[in-house]
Amino acid sequence: MIREKNIVLGVTGSIAAYKAVELASKLTKEEAIVTVVMTSSAKEFVTPMTFRTITQQSVVSEMFDPASEFSVAHIALAERADLVVIAPATANVMAKLACGIADDMLCCTVLATKAPVIIAPAMHSNMYENQVTQENVSNLKARGFTFVGPTYGRLAGGAYGLGRFAEIEDILGTIHQVLGRGGDLAGRRIVVSAGGTRETIDPVRIIGNRSSGKMGYAVAEAARDRGADVFLVSAPTALNSPVGIEVAQVETTIQMRDAIVNSTVQADALIMAAAPSDFRPVSTAESKIKRKAEKITLELVENPDILGAVRSDLIRVGFAAESENVVENATEKLKRKNLDLIAANDITATDSGFDVDTNKVVIIDREGNLDDLPLMSKYEVANRILDKVVELLPKESV
Repeated sequence: MIREKNIVLGVTGSIAAYKAVELASKLTKEEAIVTVVMTSSAKEFVTPMTFRTITQQSVVSEMFDPASEFSVAHIALAERADLVVIAPATANVMAKLACGIADDMLCCTVLATKAPVIIAPAMHSNMYENQVTQENVSNLKARGFTFVGPTYGRLAGGAYGLGRFAEIEDILGTIHQVLGRGGDLAGRRIVVSAGGTRETIDPVRIIGNRSSGKMGYAVAEAARDRGADVFLVSAPTALNSPVGIEVAQVETTIQMRDAIVNSTVQADALIMAAAPSDFRPVSTAESKIKRKAEKITLELVENPDILGAVRSDLIRVGFAAESENVVENATEKLKRKNLDLIAANDITATDSGFDVDTNKVVIIDREGNLDDLPLMSKYEVANRILDKVVELLPKESV
């Protein structure tokens, strides 16, 4: 979890330095304590005042600045850090770190800390692909530094190549993943399903539902952030694959069933946040069905029950999207599917259900105990569910 974590954000002299402002802002919004350390060249691209305004924390840039609480005692900053993130990182700074050179405040802090370090490089592709830079990257990786990017894309000056600063969301995902190491789900394998499956009618048309996949992806990210090894089985969505999570992309209910059965062999828990199609066409037309004046009859057959094919000795969590008799219908599903927990989602509640980032959920266990949650973000809902999963895990192996 990122809340109240002390994060040192190192900003170096790259044109991508302005993007670090967005990163600092998002970390601050997640209630992290962000201390920015800037190299002298970074100040040519963005001012310390910008970061100070965003983070409401001191900005460190000089080795001996009497106005800074960390200027001389850089060890204090290094020791209090839960994580150091250098974003963007230039070839110069990576070279100094690889060689152990501590001639600025950022390098001193990195060399003095025992906290994990994440590096997000940004530079011209010729510089990044240079043999010397690649040797430095390899040396830093061997010492346990985590790298995010760079990616391929348009660079400063208009050229295209490998060296573009990683997307902010990818850096944030890596930060969550690294900070989650050693969490209460460390060493556990959690399989999560997400999205709505699609059954083909013809090459153009499908049977599906309105599931956006947001709830399942939130569960996967929350489990990752608590240290779990997460495997996400995803039906088609508009969402990007989460950082640090293995994803199997499927389309039909049968494909989802097979992927879940295979991935749960060594799993501790299965969280079924997907919305598999209950039915599929008996046959699929090879070409597009043309519109006609008469009615068209579509014959359907029931899809197999995914949970019925999964081993019963792992923790099983389901979801129920209900528009009426929410608790009663969800409880019946919990019993019928032999679930340990079910999250009943009231899709009639304001800002709850499909295509939104919040949910109104009631969590029900086997004993019929209810946890009626207020409207909250899907990520928060995911963590409340995972709290209960942790309680169900065998105590002797936690």
